[in-house]
Amino acid sequence: MTRQIEPERAVERYLNERRGDISESTYYNHSSLLSQFIEWCEAQGLDYVNELDGFHISDFKIHRRDEDGINKVTLYNQMTVLRVFLRWCESRSLVEGLAENILMPVPEDDSRDTMIDSETAAQILQYLQKYEHGTLKHTVFSLLWDTGFRVGTLRAIDLEDYHLEEQFIEVEHRAETGTPLKNKHGAEREVNLHEWVCDVIDDYVEMYRHDVTDDHGRKPLITTEQGRPVRSNIRGHINSMTRPCVYADSCPHDRDPDSCEASQRRDAAARCPGSVPPHAIRRSAITAWLNDGHTKELLSDRMNVSVKTLEKHYDARTESEKRELRREEFGME
Repeated sequence: MTRQIEPERAVERYLNERRGDISESTYYNHSSLLSQFIEWCEAQGLDYVNELDGFHISDFKIHRRDEDGINKVTLYNQMTVLRVFLRWCESRSLVEGLAENILMPVPEDDSRDTMIDSETAAQILQYLQKYEHGTLKHTVFSLLWDTGFRVGTLRAIDLEDYHLEEQFIEVEHRAETGTPLKNKHGAEREVNLHEWVCDVIDDYVEMYRHDVTDDHGRKPLITTEQGRPVRSNIRGHINSMTRPCVYADSCPHDRDPDSCEASQRRDAAARCPGSVPPHAIRRSAITAWLNDGHTKELLSDRMNVSVKTLEKHYDARTESEKRELRREEFGME
């Protein structure tokens, strides 16, 4: 016999039990997705978890795919989180037979498909330099393209971590004050910056950075009026600025910008087929560095990714690009 418990209470208990068993980033991902699931349950008038059935789970998946416009890999990851939560619910006699009956999306690996090339990045940077110089968007994109930072790393940077004279950023794991890094202390490093990126940061700090502190009294480098930005805020800016209708003033998807929801609404920018998420910038930046002839071992340290993972998920060069690079390295011009 199933027990009655509200979705919000069930999620709260699930997260409390998992907190000590999973990393901070995994906990954040589970909490974020399940918060959206709670909101969806409320919108559907579902008062108790035991009211869920297979049709509800299918409807939620369709909602995330069609109305929220997330890609296949993200949808697969989110449904995996939901399935783990439902298994926990089954183990607590809250639901029966839901987890294993979920029809999972095809987990296509888009790690080599969702990309922007160096020419597109240059076009975006040219647009930002001309029309939004020194803004938060300009600074975020410049930093992500130059360093390949993860979003969690970018938002963790404090003003004092930026060393202007020596042109580098110090990356630190500060879990106790709200900014953990994915690989914890293993992700701590000093990352050199190109001079042009420092110029952008300097103008941002002088003209646009809010003089604020976060909830722990720290001064973030990247700010909102409220303090340190949340991940979704940064993702929204990246989705927004990578729409072709923004930086190229044209649509390669034959949409009318005046009627396209992705063009008219910033919160719907992710629905543009041409926009990319922050992780695609990381992947693209690593590929660009590889195409410039830098070794995987060197980039492994700079980007905080193992050589094995880099080869599997981040090296999106074509075989022709690799061959041309080998030709140059062996002096076979």
